[in-house]
Amino acid sequence: MSTAINLRQFYKPVQPTVKQPAELVSYAEFLPNSHLQPFIYCYWQLKTNQLLTEPFIYRVVADGCIDIFFELHSPQESYVMGFCKKFTEFPLGLSFNYVGVRFLPSMFPQLFGVPAKELSNRSELLANIVPAIAEYINKNFYSDQTTDQFRKLFDDYFLQLVSTFSFKPDNRFYDALQRILEKSGDIDIENELDTGISPRQLRRLFEYYIGDTAKVFSKVVRFQQLLNAKPSSQSLRQHKVFFSSGYYDQAHFIKEFKSFYGVTPGKALGR
Repeated sequence: MSTAINLRQFYKPVQPTVKQPAELVSYAEFLPNSHLQPFIYCYWQLKTNQLLTEPFIYRVVADGCIDIFFELHSPQESYVMGFCKKFTEFPLGLSFNYVGVRFLPSMFPQLFGVPAKELSNRSELLANIVPAIAEYINKNFYSDQTTDQFRKLFDDYFLQLVSTFSFKPDNRFYDALQRILEKSGDIDIENELDTGISPRQLRRLFEYYIGDTAKVFSKVVRFQQLLNAKPSSQSLRQHKVFFSSGYYDQAHFIKEFKSFYGVTPGKALGR
């Protein structure tokens, strides 16, 4: 089967690297099976490599995606995190081993028939949303699994799922989505998204497939494009990178960046 557009070609959702020394905490992303890559951006693992001396707080920045995640030590409690229009912080304690699945934008609602709007800006027990996956995780995952083992378990489940799945894209939505991604989020929603549907219909489609409006999603895409560009704090000051990204002034840029990331651009990108 195939999807309407190759989202991976246009969009790379970035999460910040862990700033703890690697011998203490590590974060890694892994590609799924090639047949799953149109739907799933990555599998990921965030774990301690030795007992910490103080509780660890992990910051998740806005990335436009929906994730499934759980602690390998307690797979009976898995969660799904929806589209978030601001950063989220998770206190994780002194020792942990989290793994997860990051779906490309719009793919979770496509695969599971769950409106993304129902999950926006929060985490929910996966058993309340897609019980079949929660049950599979509970029965098959355990604390001592290697990276290769949990990757194979994810691949096995999702390959079976997509083998029987009939993708029914709404071309009006995917036309608008592709335009936003091609423009890296720097787009006039009112004048550049003329896809033959009313603003009300467009809002309804984006809330169902993404979890928020086209305007909010475009802002997240623009923010993510900036993270992918990896500008230094010096280049932000001297070359006014925020102007080329569509921000109309520095104050607007800093305010929006801090909302999505949790700290100012200078602190996040300073190097």
